[in-house]
Amino acid sequence: MLDIQNISKTFNPGTVNAKTALSGLSLHLDEGDFVTIIGSNGAGKSTLFNAVAGGFYVDEGSILLGGEDITFLPEYKRSRFIGRLFQDPLKGTAPGMTIEENLALAYLRTAKGTSAFSRISRKDKELFRERLSLLHMGLEDRMKQPVGLLSGGQRQALTLLMSTLVTPKLLLLDEHTAALDPGTAEKVLELTKNIVEEEHITCMMITHNMRQALELGNRTLMMADGNIVLDVGGEERKSMTVEDLLTRFKAGAGHELDNDRILLSDAAR
Repeated sequence: MLDIQNISKTFNPGTVNAKTALSGLSLHLDEGDFVTIIGSNGAGKSTLFNAVAGGFYVDEGSILLGGEDITFLPEYKRSRFIGRLFQDPLKGTAPGMTIEENLALAYLRTAKGTSAFSRISRKDKELFRERLSLLHMGLEDRMKQPVGLLSGGQRQALTLLMSTLVTPKLLLLDEHTAALDPGTAEKVLELTKNIVEEEHITCMMITHNMRQALELGNRTLMMADGNIVLDVGGEERKSMTVEDLLTRFKAGAGHELDNDRILLSDAAR
């Protein structure tokens, strides 16, 4: 499904501010894989997502999705088959537009390659209402309200729905519950698990919670210095503890994990 081969990216090359963000990274995902990713700030997690989503072109290497080489495909074209949620719940929606209009934009872009509102049919609107009802937030009765009136959790749930209204080839979740309160985060995470499982979506999720990284999906990656230092799944992953992860990280990275946010989030569990 996803084949990343030896990609590298250096920002500000040839200057004193040069920063190698990805260094010869390779990764293969099978269709239906749900991969959790953990690592310190600057490890390259979001940079990897930007490379896959088309936020920039890599300096070296290639990216194939579903057998198609997308290495130099523009971001707006990749967005038709790659869904993405960010940590900031305000990023994925247009606040001045209604819930229905936001859904229409997402649906028409991915399903029909257009943004002409005149092409939204009654059947399409019924689909929006039906899918909104699955969120159990009452948004199906507020379709004409501006998205700017929604809470952060409601907007993130709506963004999740927009990203999966037409099943994407790949879904990228960049700490998409980190900015929400614990109760809302749990609800959005449960929605995520249900949608990914029911639609059999290939998914990559960045998280700062190591227990969560072991409990969700079927594979866990740990990153450091722009590369993957641990890739574990199957029976080995089922028996792993947070302490095992930390030990394996040190062996792969050559140093201990030193991110307080990650360590404290697990200590609090």
